[in-house]
Amino acid sequence: MSEPRAQAKRGAGWLKLAGVALAAFAFTFSLVPLYRIACEKVFGIRLEGGTGQARAGTAAVAGEARKARTVTVQFDGGVNSKLPWAFEPEQLTMQVVPGELNEAMYFARNDGDRPIVGSAVPSVAPARASGHFTKTECFCFTAQTLQPGESRDMPVRFIVDADLPGDVKTITLSYTFFKNDDLTARLGVAQASNAPHSAP
Repeated sequence: MSEPRAQAKRGAGWLKLAGVALAAFAFTFSLVPLYRIACEKVFGIRLEGGTGQARAGTAAVAGEARKARTVTVQFDGGVNSKLPWAFEPEQLTMQVVPGELNEAMYFARNDGDRPIVGSAVPSVAPARASGHFTKTECFCFTAQTLQPGESRDMPVRFIVDADLPGDVKTITLSYTFFKNDDLTARLGVAQASNAPHSAP
């Protein structure tokens, strides 16, 4: 092969290589506006200040979506057969926003003829929601004493965590009150010892 032909072939090779490099640079450079268009048209995120604002915009959209979400909390209550109390929620359902503090009320009344101490045991359903349901104040934290005929409103304050799985739409908070035999017996002994004795 003659020298001029070899030089022409090498020159054409360099030209092809330069063309590929230029095309790769142009493609990379065009990714920025393509990314911006995709974000604005598909996700509704404006990128007018660079990626920092994009992250802030994404966080704002996520925050708004979280605030727009509501979860139905159902309330249930009952008593063990050994406990002569009436016990029920004052409302059956509540719409709550995950991450916000809420308060619900329960009503209890001692229908027995003597003071009784009761202890409430809570449960949350479905089970996988229980780790996302936090009670900040609850009558279940301590035993409750009611005199004969006494009634009481009992509040429970709670937060449904913002990271509750998205497919959980309804949570049921249920309480069962049990008679606390030990504390009720002690209460009876204490009242008997404080009762006035009749003169002989």
